[in-house]
Amino acid sequence: MALLTHLLACVFGTGSWVAINGLWVEVPLLVTALPEQWDLPSYITIIIQTANVGPLFVTLMYRFRPGLLKEVPVIYVIVSTGILSCVLLAFLWSHTSPVGGVPHSTAFLVLTFFLSLVDCTSSVTFLPFMMQLQPRYLTTFFIGEGLSGLIPAVIALGQGSGISKCVNVTRVVNITFGNETTEGSVSQMETRYLPANFPPFLFFLLTAAMMVACLVAFFFLSRQPKVWELSQQQLFPSSIILSSFDQLPEDGAGSRDRGGCPCPKDTGQPEKGQLEKVSFSAAKLAFIYFLIAWTSSLTNGVLPSVQSYSCLPYGNTAYHLSATLSSMANPIACIVAMLLPGRSLALLGVLAAAGTAFGAYNMAMAAMSPCPLLQPSPWGDAVIVLSWVLFTGTLSYVKVMAGVILRSRSHGALLCYGAMEQLGSLLGALLMFPLVNVYGFFQSADYCSLRCPG
Repeated sequence: MALLTHLLACVFGTGSWVAINGLWVEVPLLVTALPEQWDLPSYITIIIQTANVGPLFVTLMYRFRPGLLKEVPVIYVIVSTGILSCVLLAFLWSHTSPVGGVPHSTAFLVLTFFLSLVDCTSSVTFLPFMMQLQPRYLTTFFIGEGLSGLIPAVIALGQGSGISKCVNVTRVVNITFGNETTEGSVSQMETRYLPANFPPFLFFLLTAAMMVACLVAFFFLSRQPKVWELSQQQLFPSSIILSSFDQLPEDGAGSRDRGGCPCPKDTGQPEKGQLEKVSFSAAKLAFIYFLIAWTSSLTNGVLPSVQSYSCLPYGNTAYHLSATLSSMANPIACIVAMLLPGRSLALLGVLAAAGTAFGAYNMAMAAMSPCPLLQPSPWGDAVIVLSWVLFTGTLSYVKVMAGVILRSRSHGALLCYGAMEQLGSLLGALLMFPLVNVYGFFQSADYCSLRCPG
């Protein structure tokens, strides 16, 4: 049963961000087909952060109407919404309509909002639900959350999305000399995108299938014995066992706080029958939540907005590999966290600084677009791909270990984890959207016809 529960927790975790991760690994193909082109990642990023109305609503309900909003029905609703949105996206992703006289992929952007609503809300519902199960299943859940990026990335690699080649094209042009016009030919290099092995239609249907698997796993997980049930059975085998998380008494282990911030407060030594909590000073808690907000702002808001500008100057292959391999770095970081857990806050601070440094390099290359460092050299391709992989991997490890540390504290601590994750992501996206789409701080160019000095 323990092995089965681990499997269910892993499959359940894959549904937390699979829809949005699927969109990101498909972006190298979508930027060649949708009218937003290189600006598409920034649109996706700001839409994802707009969808924070979902976790905001859930958090406010927990704060002002505790016990009214049940986690299990909410999870059923959001996962079902994700399934429906993925299916609709498979059929409508390429539909465009004019907005202000400019064509936009309205169907894709609207459905992206609903998928984002699902995944953002999972941050404040999936983790608190996992609090009901034994602590050993939380790391398995994080592995599944990492697989939500790995599996779409593997599918995208097999799809070959966004792969291109440079071809020499000769065009006939009219050349005017005084009053005479003659025809001439001009040769230039242009980008030609290779057809994908299968279309986005099938890719989004596969994403919908993963969401269905998540729903089935949650159905069985919600019927597993809860932590407090096991504790009660050990202490009071003849008593009536609580079967709902919301029925816990206010002073019991893992109970919701009834006033103030949903973040937990220390209650001293645990009473008999309660789950042991780990106590942190206010400064350490503030540092942990800062790490969560900072790493989330970089990984979910700031850097995704400019990944196209950071990678496309090196070619579509570099962009494709950066998008897919960096997604694979997330589950690898989760597995490393399971095998080599590091609870030292000093270690997490060092790793966060290292990840920030890799992110700074990626941002610098985006700012230098379309002529970043090492642009004509294959070394440039290798360095930018490696930088994106290490950026994602190190910061993913930090976020996973922060979640494991807070799991040992309380349900409210995990709720605050989700809230800080979404707050950081929102601030990062709000910072980058005007820089990309209003002020035009980043420049695009055709890779094959690009001529950079040196």
